[in-house]
Order: sequence, then C-alpha cells, then structure tokens
Amino acid sequence: MKKLLFILFVIIFWSGFSQNTYLHCGKLIDTKKGVVLENKTIVVSGSKIISIENGFSLPQNENDKIIDLKNKTVMPGLIDMHVHIEHESSPKRYIEKYTLNEADVAFKSTLYAKATLQAGFTTVRDLGGSGVNIALRKAINRGDVEGPRIFTAGKSLATTGGHADPTNGMRNSLKGDPGPKEGVINSVEDAKKAVRQRYKNGADCIKITATGGVLSVAKSGTNPQFTIEEVKAICETAKDYGMHVAAHAHGDEGMQRAIIGGVKTIEHGTLMSEETMELMKKHNAYYVPTITAGKEVESKAKIKGFYPDIVVPKALAIGPQIQTTFSKAYKKGVGIAFGTDAGVFKHGDNGKEFGFMVEAGMPAIETIQSATITNAKILEMENDLGQLKEGFVADIVATDGDPTQNIKAMENIIFVMKEGVVYKKLD
Repeated sequence: MKKLLFILFVIIFWSGFSQNTYLHCGKLIDTKKGVVLENKTIVVSGSKIISIENGFSLPQNENDKIIDLKNKTVMPGLIDMHVHIEHESSPKRYIEKYTLNEADVAFKSTLYAKATLQAGFTTVRDLGGSGVNIALRKAINRGDVEGPRIFTAGKSLATTGGHADPTNGMRNSLKGDPGPKEGVINSVEDAKKAVRQRYKNGADCIKITATGGVLSVAKSGTNPQFTIEEVKAICETAKDYGMHVAAHAHGDEGMQRAIIGGVKTIEHGTLMSEETMELMKKHNAYYVPTITAGKEVESKAKIKGFYPDIVVPKALAIGPQIQTTFSKAYKKGVGIAFGTDAGVFKHGDNGKEFGFMVEAGMPAIETIQSATITNAKILEMENDLGQLKEGFVADIVATDGDPTQNIKAMENIIFVMKEGVVYKKLD
C-alpha cells in the first residue's frame, strides 16, 4: 500500500512539472483532405501531437506554454526525397575529393543539415554520399547536431564507369577496380553483395544510377548502365532487407529497365517518354523531378570553369528539360514525390521547388501534399509523419503567407518544430 501511494505521489508530483505546448494556428493545412482550416489549436506533449482543437484553446496548467501562430499558416514538417547532405556544388567540388578528409566532409555536412531544417524540411532522404551521411543521421538522432530526420542510401550503386563510380575522371594509377564494397557492380551476384554491404554499413534505402549523369566526369548523361537482371537482383535483395530502391535516371531506356526491375522512385526522369509514364503508373512507381537542380546546372554551366568541360554540354542539354517532363508526367497521372537534389544547389533553398512545380501546372496544395503525405507513404512513415493529426510526430512548420494562395511563401518558413522541439522561433 505504501509503495502504491508513493508511486501515485511521484506521478502527481511530476505531472505538475510536465509542459504541453499550445500552438494557436490562424490557418492550418489539412494535407490529407487538401484543405485549409482556420482557427485551430495544436496541443503538443513531448514529441507527439496529442490533440487538435477548434478555436484557440487555453493551457490547462501553469507550466504549459502558448505559441502564437494566429497570423500564420501552419502545416506538417516538409519531406525532401532527394538531397545530398554531405556536399554542395562549387567550382572546387571536383578537386575536394582529393583535398578534404572525411572529418572535413562531416563538419561541413552539419552546416548543410542545419540549413535544411531551418528551411522547414524536418525529414529528408539522402541519395548518395561517402558514408558520412550515415554518421550524420546517427548524430542528429542522438541530438548532437541540429538537422532533419535522415533516411539515407549511404553510397550510391553504379556500374564500372557509371554515374556513381567513385573513380571516374581519376588518372589510371588511382582508378583501381572498385567493386561491391565501394558500390560498383557488374553482375547479379555483385548486385546482391552491394545491397547487403549497404545494409551492413547502416543504409536505410538503396540508390542506383540507372543511367549516365550530368555531373559525373564521364561522357554520357543518358545511356542505360544496369541490365534488368541486375536491377531485379538489387530490388529483390533490398526488399529482403526492408529497403526500397531509388533510381537516378535521365535516359528513357534506363528508366524502363529500372521500373520493370522494381524500383520505387525515378529521380530526374528527364527524357521520360509517354510509354515510360504509363509503365510507372502500372508498377506504382513515383517520379521525383528535382526541377531546381535542373535549372541550377543549366545556369552554372554557363559560368566558365564552374564545371569540368566534359560536364558542360550535358548540363546544357539536360537541365532545361526537366520542368517540361514533369509537367507532362503530372498531367499523365504519374505519382509525384517532392524532391530537389539539394547539394547540386545551396542547401536551404529546397523550397524553390514548390514554385517550379506550380509553374508547370501542379496546384499548390498538391505540391505540399507531395512533400508531406506522399513522401511519408513512400518512407512507410504514413502513420507518424506528413499530417497534423493526433498521435503523429510533432513536426510542425509555419509561413507568414498562405502558400495555397501564393506558393512563394514556401521559400520563407518562419517557424520550425521537430519532434516537439522548436528549432526556429518567430522573430
């Protein structure tokens, strides 16, 4: 009896010190229904949303606090499905792989992570780096570093000479013969081993380079670089280990092989044909357009010396086409997942993608849904992320304006909460 009374005393005592947060929201975006609600209160306890109430509810005890967002538009934390959190493009980017140590990359990555979170992106999918991305994810999860929740592919998978072969452009004495451990495969058996190695390293998903790429030091940006059998081996092995597969792809044939092979998302998709769009719908694959990156590489390719000479013609040919392809794919009914390729441009500018998507014909509310409920579903986090709902994780962001009326508001996130902790306060 004494023990029970003591327990009750402790519960009552500490409950007096618990703190709930009441967010008074002038406008609230219901991402599930695709509507904007008015005058709501979100009650947050710990890392979770415990209720959403009509009107502006008042705190229940003296330790609770109110955050006044009555003149703001509030929505779930945003999810970017394509970032490279370890680096940021610059004229020095190609030489830095010879001059920067892993520790240098790690310290820089913490700055990029913070910029991403401050821009309202509370979750990202990192699609390829050196492995620092895995350590950064752990550091953020421990609370050592401020940044978004990261789902990472670790090191991307390529074929020899392919877009993610880490030795492209090196002199012969440095090239060696990288294999599955380094993320380079040339057979079905290599494919299986490479996926298992990524799992061993701590990756959350798999990224393959199904075609050539723009920024790699290699001639083609569009040729297919995996056989269907290799893609199938990657996707089947990834499924065994609880991971989905994303495929970088510019050329149409490589896209088709990737989709038939079982990938979940197609990244960039520049030269996607209508036949491939139908194939994506048939196989329930999603398109991650990365329009911002396309515009960025086109712009930077016109600056002499920004990219190596072999990259320039690819950037000028591929970059301008992505937005048009996105427009066609959206109108065709292809599933759209928001993703930017941040790292190709400045981290923190991810919100520009919303405007480019609207320019291409996607309604503003649907662009926001693509960056919330759609991406949460792909990450199998649809019961935790992507909505402002009771029981969901308290990832909450706000803008001054109403982005459903002016999408440019998405470029200026003025309040950020992740897991109930405020990382960006109102001025």
